[in-house]
Order: sequence, then structure tokens, then C-alpha cells
Amino acid sequence: MQIDMAATPFGARYNIMNSTVTPRPIAWTVTLDEEGKPNAAPHSFFNALGSDPAMIVLGLMKIKGQDKDTAAYIRARPDFVIALVAEHDAEAMNKTATDSPRGVDELAMFGIGTAPASVVAPPLIASAPVNFECRVRDLLDYPGQTVVIAEILVAHIKDEFILNAERMHLDTPAMQLIARTHGAGWYERGTDLFQMTRPSYADLTGDQK
Repeated sequence: MQIDMAATPFGARYNIMNSTVTPRPIAWTVTLDEEGKPNAAPHSFFNALGSDPAMIVLGLMKIKGQDKDTAAYIRARPDFVIALVAEHDAEAMNKTATDSPRGVDELAMFGIGTAPASVVAPPLIASAPVNFECRVRDLLDYPGQTVVIAEILVAHIKDEFILNAERMHLDTPAMQLIARTHGAGWYERGTDLFQMTRPSYADLTGDQK
């Protein structure tokens, strides 16, 4: 089946994206509201863009053309924290996805511990294996979503996951990160791994020149 995405209704288009681009890492995003109160929400339209500089992209849906809380707070104050979600944080993360009214501090409401960030105002999520302190580099507006491109200023990685501090080899499987996958409410563990070494052209062709 060939699908014209622009002509496809939003719900069906969302299902296509949600069911094919998987797994998707979860950006557990912490921002501050107008009064300096934390807001926490998970977003799965999220990924790394590159490492020079360290860049991430975050896709934030709008409701009837209007920003939801995370986008509104990032627009007003262009620094935020992204925590990666370990399985032990899954239930707490899921609670922060609720449609709470604007101004509710989900971290306090659900007893989620925090720690001070070093260069941005919003706090870190203390239980997360990885926290990124981020600052907006570009913000792109579309009718149904806001796309945030940001630079990671500081990365916080728990010591137990660092195998080699000089080269920053990390024990990613030990972090037990979870990701979103197809369908409402479905998540994936990153425990079923396999490895392939990238071949060289000479390996594939026998051409040693």
C-alpha cells in the first residue's frame, strides 16, 4: 500500500508514525513554569541529532494549534532537562503523562526525587541513569507541532554505568532504558541485543587497493 501522508487524516498518520519508527527513546522533560515551578512530562518523538555539538530533537504536539505545557515553558525559558527513563522509573514516568492542569508540579505530586542542575534552572530527575541539561538552538513551528532543536550543555551519567571514563564507554544495557513502541501504552525493553561489525569495502569486494 502506498500512502499519501499529507492526505491522510491525523489519527491514521499518527498510527503510521507510532507503529513504524520504533523503538523511540523517551525524553522525560523537565521545564519550569512562569512561577519557577517544575513541570515534568514524557515525550517519545525524541532522538539524538549529532555529537558536534551534542544535539537532540524534540517533537511536541499542539492541541488545536496551541502549545501544551512543555512547549510553552520552553518557548518562554529556553533551557530544560531531559532524563532518560530506566525501567524502575517507568511507573513514575507514566504518571507524569497524565493531563494534569497547568501549574501542577508532577515531580512533587508523585514523589519523584530531584537534584540541582549545574547550568540550567530546571532540576535533574535523581533516579534517572542519565540526565541532559539542554538549551534551545532552534525552534520550528508547524500547525500541529513544535520542533525543538537543542544542544546538550551538560550530561550527568551515574558512575555505575561508566566502564571507561577516559573514552566514555558506557554500560548501556545495565541502564535498563525503556522506549516507546507501536500502539497506545506499549513500551519496549532494550535487553534483546545482537552485534554486527561494520564491514569495510575491501572485506565485501576483496579489493585491497
